[in-house]
Amino acid sequence: MIGRLSGTLIEKQAPEVLIDCGGVGYEVQLPMTSFYQLPAEGEPCTLSIHFVVREDAQLLYGFASKQERALFRELIKTNGIGPKMALAILSGMSAEQFVQAVQRDDITSITKVPGVGKKTAERLVVEMRDRMNKFAATLATPSADAFALGNPVENTYITAPDAKEDAIAALEALGYKATVAKKTVDKVHSAGATSEQLIKDALKAMM
Repeated sequence: MIGRLSGTLIEKQAPEVLIDCGGVGYEVQLPMTSFYQLPAEGEPCTLSIHFVVREDAQLLYGFASKQERALFRELIKTNGIGPKMALAILSGMSAEQFVQAVQRDDITSITKVPGVGKKTAERLVVEMRDRMNKFAATLATPSADAFALGNPVENTYITAPDAKEDAIAALEALGYKATVAKKTVDKVHSAGATSEQLIKDALKAMM
């Protein structure tokens, strides 16, 4: 079982990164709230890992904190919620925002996540309400919440010429339809914006 990876961040293409650990490159998928907190390529990086073994693949899901990983594990215990949908939920909402939505029976906010219909959102609230009480005091994620809420957090990213294309591809990987992803990114695009900034602004606009 792989529970943590520490190494050098070689590549990052939201929502996936490649980390070199002792000469072995591990592909890891992250929710955007964790992705925003990554260092620059070439820098040391440590992630808490959830390891999934399937008949056709071995998949690694990474998180900036153990608390966010714990919430991911609670999400995939819920009937009808797989890892991809759990990543989408934690990309559109910070861990603390999701806990608050469940506690307040806020079905509307949860259904804004791609692939989460009203019945699924209702099931999440019903099945996770009691479990979320124990997370309420421990799931505060200041940096992730600041990004999700649109508040500035100090970080440095390189502006790429194809930032819009990267942002659209990331949103599609999270489950958003191509037309919706393109329309939203076009709407929030501004000169000099990085792909990470565009993804953050697009997610905020859709939520």
